[in-house]
Amino acid sequence: MASFLLSFISRSEDGSYVLEKAGYVVLGVAIFLLICAAAAIMSEKDKGDSRRAIRLTVSAISIALAFITSYIELFKLPWGGSVTLFSMFFVCFVGYLYGPSTGLTAAFAYGILQFLQSGGSYILSIPQVLFDYILAFAALGVAGFFYKSKKGLIIGYIVGCLARGVFASIAGYLYWMDYMPESFPKKLAFLYPVAYNYSYILIEMALTLVVLAIPSVRKAIKRIAFEATNKD
Repeated sequence: MASFLLSFISRSEDGSYVLEKAGYVVLGVAIFLLICAAAAIMSEKDKGDSRRAIRLTVSAISIALAFITSYIELFKLPWGGSVTLFSMFFVCFVGYLYGPSTGLTAAFAYGILQFLQSGGSYILSIPQVLFDYILAFAALGVAGFFYKSKKGLIIGYIVGCLARGVFASIAGYLYWMDYMPESFPKKLAFLYPVAYNYSYILIEMALTLVVLAIPSVRKAIKRIAFEATNKD
């Protein structure tokens, strides 16, 4: 069993784990199966309806835009985390359009992509990966619970961002505080991960909300939402 696991990950001298090539293959297959499962669920829900093709297409485009814009970093913090070009918005947008089921599925897939992008080369433990990447980004999908609200786009986006910060802060407290110097004040051990993670999350959230307040942007999003769901 141990030799089987070592074909996917290996342990470095500092106690972290490194994802091997076989591990990337397994994760790639997992993503493919996840997409197939999501497609099956959506197809059953919209059986006989052309809306399922629109739903899959729009979701895929949104996640692709989120992944691309996540590489465009306005600034990056030294211990991880960055303010990107509105990448979180595109993930939350899926939930706003199609509700929690599709939103959480898309956000979960995006979390795996984020792990492959930046987390696959440094793994402290499986729970750390879950809190830092999978659950943190999947939390953006909670925006879908507000998709029927009048201000669902804004409220859902804010809640999604705050939810992501919760998981990121938990990961910081449980796993990353051990790497702080001995001189670091113990009284700040609980507050520091919260302040650190929400610093870049809230900045990106605020910048996104400013852009969303622009009349032409609101009009464009309203048009896209109508074309994608007939939601006015």
